[in-house]
Parts: sequence; C-alpha cells; structure tokens
Amino acid sequence: MSQQAANINSEVSDFLDSLNHPFRNEIEYLRNCILHANTKLTENVKWNGPNYCYENEDRITMKIQPPKQIQLIFHCGAKVKEQPKEKLIQGVYKILVWKGNDRAIATFKNIEEMETAQAELTNIVNEWIVASKI
Repeated sequence: MSQQAANINSEVSDFLDSLNHPFRNEIEYLRNCILHANTKLTENVKWNGPNYCYENEDRITMKIQPPKQIQLIFHCGAKVKEQPKEKLIQGVYKILVWKGNDRAIATFKNIEEMETAQAELTNIVNEWIVASKI
C-alpha cells in the first residue's frame, strides 16, 4: 500500500506518533488498507487505538496493545444488541476468528501477513459495513 488514504485522520496520526509503537509501520499499513477499502469510513481514536466508523457507528477497532501483535476487531458498536442467528458475513475468510455472530477478530504479527491478507481484508471491510447495519 504505497499511497496514503485521503480520509486519514491527523488526530489519529498524532496519537500514534506519541506512542512510539514498535509496530508503527504495520499500524499505518492497516489504517491505509481499511480507509482505501471504503472511503466512507471515518477514523478516530477509541479504546486506545484507531477506530473506524460508518455513518457515525463504530464498526472496526484496531487493538494495538500489548505491542506483540495487531488485531482488527469487527463489531457492531459498543452497545449490546441481540445476537444475529448467523454470522454477519458468510464469506469464508481465513483471517477471521469469530467471537460471536456479530464480532470477529483478525490478528496480524507482521507486515507480510498483512500484505498477504490485503485483498481478503478489503472484502471483509466492505461486507462488514453492509452486514452490520442490524
């Protein structure tokens, strides 16, 4: 991912710069993947990491602590909702671990894993946005 996404949030960049995180390049790579996947996403800091909203609803949160890996948590917001009967997205994605029918996690330990998963991640982001409007 060579070009910075147009919808990158400078406040998130400043927050990340202040952390001196050992996976800063990997975090930046994932930020750009997510924001390039869907230009309607907005980025902010929530739960001590980058967070992505669609129509002002939290949908994807990047867990960057502890600094041994980076996780993307796909969810339907902070408020508890009734569990859907089936997984929100039906695609078979190797990078997702389901924690409930409305919550899944992708874990990355290095940039190579992120590069390998980039196309899959783009599909997941867009499917999740559509499906999470429950």
